[in-house]
Amino acid sequence: MYRRILVAIENSPADQAIVDHVRRLAALTGAELHLVHVADGWAARNYDQLQLRESEEMKTDRDYLDRLAAELTAGGLTVSTELAMGDPATELIRLAEERQADLLAMSTHGHRFLSDLVHGTTVNRVRHLVKIPVLLLRAH
Repeated sequence: MYRRILVAIENSPADQAIVDHVRRLAALTGAELHLVHVADGWAARNYDQLQLRESEEMKTDRDYLDRLAAELTAGGLTVSTELAMGDPATELIRLAEERQADLLAMSTHGHRFLSDLVHGTTVNRVRHLVKIPVLLLRAH
């Protein structure tokens, strides 16, 4: 069914819902989990162009990914991580193809109206442009 699940991680409490779900899904299917956080601050968006060092926020994001991966690996799962940089939707779409994922899992926040314009843009772009199934799970 699934061999590699790309899991979008926000480094927020919303992650718990999607991580709990893909943990069970990977255990059932034997899929590898590839955890991805897309840093999108100023330093991340200009990292390569200006040859910058990782910001403290990026270091915190990388540590968070490593902690999640260690927790999932301790549960018997195969897990890899990646800290991407730039526009979240663009990076998730690119990585889904490059990492040969066959499912993209991400949480949503259930925003309404004006907030959807700000917070829902990543989910909307990804679900319309990615070429694999997308699992959207509303965060608690």
